This record gives sequence, structure tokens and C-alpha cells, in this order.
Amino acid sequence: MQSFKATAKDLRPFLLLWSTQLLSTLGSSMTSFALVIWSYQQYGSALTTSLLSICSYAPYVLLSLFAGAWSDKWNKKSIMLIGDSLAALCTVAVLGLLAEGRLAVWHLYVINAVNGLMSTVQQPASEVVVSLLVPKRHYQRVSGMRSLANSAVTLLTPVTASALLAFTGIHVVLAVDLITFALAASTLLVGIAIPSAAGAEAPKESLLRSARSGLHYLRANRGILDLILFLAIINFTASIFNAALPAMVLSRAGGGQTALGWVNTCTGLATLLGSILVSVAPPPRSRVRVILNALLLSMSTENFILAFGRSAPVWCVGAILGWIAIPFMSANMDVLFRSRIPLELQGRVYAARNTLQFFTIPLGYLCGGLLVDRVFEPFMAKQAPGSLWVLLFGTGKGSGAALLFLAIGFFGMLSCLPFRRDPHIRRLEERRD
Repeated sequence: MQSFKATAKDLRPFLLLWSTQLLSTLGSSMTSFALVIWSYQQYGSALTTSLLSICSYAPYVLLSLFAGAWSDKWNKKSIMLIGDSLAALCTVAVLGLLAEGRLAVWHLYVINAVNGLMSTVQQPASEVVVSLLVPKRHYQRVSGMRSLANSAVTLLTPVTASALLAFTGIHVVLAVDLITFALAASTLLVGIAIPSAAGAEAPKESLLRSARSGLHYLRANRGILDLILFLAIINFTASIFNAALPAMVLSRAGGGQTALGWVNTCTGLATLLGSILVSVAPPPRSRVRVILNALLLSMSTENFILAFGRSAPVWCVGAILGWIAIPFMSANMDVLFRSRIPLELQGRVYAARNTLQFFTIPLGYLCGGLLVDRVFEPFMAKQAPGSLWVLLFGTGKGSGAALLFLAIGFFGMLSCLPFRRDPHIRRLEERRD
């Protein structure tokens, strides 16, 4: 009990930030979920829906290198408050357009681009804030808690958003988003003091030179760089997956809006369980091995089950197997990076990581939308009844997306294998936390 009280005292500022930001993130995620459903119901196109995510990630990737330099130079609390405030204004804009009956998908593209731009600066700042608020001995516990928060958001978003959409409407979802923002922003403004760290001040240098320092650090630390490139390939596969999932589940005979909600709920349950386990687990003997094994398990299970499944229960089993190990990957990756990257460089290095690790996400969404709409769905529509393709993947809209899951299943599984033998990654095991 004394140990628990001491830990709670050490983590009090972080716990306050973590809990209120969790609620705000839940509100934002509910809005995104509702708008994806609105977009697909309005246009019936996987590409149209995928462009929502592309518009969010494009500015994030393009400007991340400079965002890290800004993050290290500017006040972290101010950056977070400004980013949250602009996101809230975007939600107000959507609410106003809906009320006037003028909301169009291009409005959402512009709003998502603005949100992505602000996240570019806000995300590396929030990573540094965690390092400033948390003693190093609690890094794994805190990484598990952050993964737990992401899991809770994944779990609660489809359930809560679907319930609100069914019994009230999208306007209420947007209102909840604004309420959670107000709670998080007021807590951050008056309830949390973010300390400065000795030696953590950004050096006096030009913006371009400061941005380059993050890339120089990664080039000098090839093991971390190769892990980031590995995650970039995984993100490409996962983005194709995310683009194809609504198109398949909303279209198939055994699917629909409720089925999509159940699949997302099971994803959240799996990550929630994984997050609880990693939060209480002792440090592993090899963080690298945990990262690689978790991703191999994820890539070699869910995609294949979704490809051949025809009902929500089967898809839910795939979601559980695909996501239960992801918190172990993300928590160990977070500890590995946070414990090795100097605090005064973290903003710039995390921003460089964001550029390299996430640039494949908009590409994946674009490819996923195009492959579903222009390649796999037309291919399946041409198949004769009784053909092998029809026997394996069925008929009608959504069968092409199922075939795409088979393709990305093989691609994702095979992409894990070369990195398991990467000598630079394996050398990271020689350095213990």
C-alpha cells in the first residue's frame, strides 16, 4: 500500500493530464467515427472516406520535421492548449454546417487538414511533457497506462458513438466532443504545472539546423532508425486495412453499422486487456524481441480471418487476435525510445520519427481506397457464380475488400521477416534499460 501511495504521488500530475486527455481524445474519436459513417452513407466510396484520413496525415507528415524544432523551442503547455482549441473550433464549424444543412465532404477534408496541421506541433510537445512529468523508473508503467487509454478510446468510441447516433444524432456526438475538450483544456490550464528540466533547453540555432538534428540523431542510431522504418511498413499495411474495413463490414450481408461497432469494440477490448497486462508486467529480457513478435502475431492473424469470415463474430475473433499484442509492442517501443533519446532532443527526434514512421499512412489510405474501388471490387464483380473467388470471398459489394485483406495479410506477414534478422535492431538488445 505504501508503494502504491508513493507511486500515485510521483505520478499525480501525469495522472491528472492522462485522465482528462483520455476524455478529450474519446470525444474527438467519437466525432471522427460518426463522420466516417456519415461520409460512407452519403457517398458509398472507400476512397472518399479514406481521403478524410489522408487530409489529416498529409500536413502531419510534411511538416513534422520543423514541428519538432518548434516544439523544443516553445512553451509545451501553450502548444497543447492552442492545438486543442483549434480542434474544438473545427468541431464547432462542423456543428454549424450540419445545423444549416450545408455540410459536404470537402468541408471535412479542409477541417481534417487543419487538425492534422495542429497535431504536427502538438504531438511531439506532448511526448516531451510526459518525459518531464514522469520519473524514469515509471516509464514502463506510464507507457502501459497510455496504451490503456488508447485501448479505452478504441473500445468506447464505437459503442458510445453508435448509441448516440442511434438514439440522438450526430449533433449530440459533436456536443460531447466540445464538453470533453473544455474539461481537458481547463485542467491543463490551471491544474497542471509542467516543470522544466536542467539541460533540456533547445539550443540557439536556426529552424532548419534544429530540424536536421533529429535526423542526424537517427542516422547515428541505426537500430532505432530501422525500427522506425519497420513501423513505417506496418503503418502502410494498417492504413490499407483501415481504408478497407468500413467498405467491407458496412457492405456485406453479415455486416452493417452495428457489426462495424462490434469489430471496433473487440479491437478495444483486446488492446485494453493487453494494456493491463503490460502495465503490471515486469520489464522483458528483450524489448526488441517483444516488439517484433507482437507485430508478427498481429500481421499473420487478423487480415486472414477478415478475408474469409462472413459474419461479425468471426471478424471479432480476428480483431482480438490482431490487437491483443499491440500494447506490448507500443509500450516497449515507447520505453526504448524515451530512455535512449536525450531529453533536450526528444521533440526533434520524435518529430523526425513522425515524418519517417507516418508518411506511409496517407499513402496506405490512398492505396486502400483505390484498390477497393478500382481494382478488387470490379474484379470480384466480374467473377462467374461458382468460381473459386466467389466460393472463397462471396459475392456483392464487400467481397473485393475481403480479397484485399488476403493480399495485405501476406504482405504484412512477409514484411516482418527481414527485420527480425536486422543486425542494427538486434544490437539494441545489448543495451539494457
